[in-house]
Amino acid sequence: MYDFRPVTIADLSLLNDWIARPHVARWWGEEMFDEAYLADAQSDLWIVSLEGRPFAFAQDYAVHGFGPHHFDYLALGARGIDQFIAEADLLEQGHGSAFVRAQVERLFAGGAPVVGTDPHPDNARAIRAYQKAGFVRAGDPRETAWGLAQLMECRPSP
Repeated sequence: MYDFRPVTIADLSLLNDWIARPHVARWWGEEMFDEAYLADAQSDLWIVSLEGRPFAFAQDYAVHGFGPHHFDYLALGARGIDQFIAEADLLEQGHGSAFVRAQVERLFAGGAPVVGTDPHPDNARAIRAYQKAGFVRAGDPRETAWGLAQLMECRPSP
């Protein structure tokens, strides 16, 4: 149902347009996409499409590849994820939890023992989507290098 293709330099203007949209900018912050962002060897960046229509961005990264990180306590091989739906007409339709679940299953198939994500605690829409995708809260919200976050974890089904 969802197609994940790697982000290329040709996608930079699309991504920067997406993060300027109010419903994305509220949570993404001021970080822009540039060639250096794409070149980060610790992260894999994806354009997510639904029936051929690009509608979302996803990234996954090695949580142990950044030095001190708020997910350092997770098992070696753990991946962290961040994502957003850019197309407002596709919000509140279940696509967030569905494509996040598809992304997590891909990471588990690639050997990740656990996946973490860190939405802002006020981002109730994202937290609900992560819970529907199989994530559970990991304690109380805490300050991170990227701001206040509700740490969440997802593990493969036994």
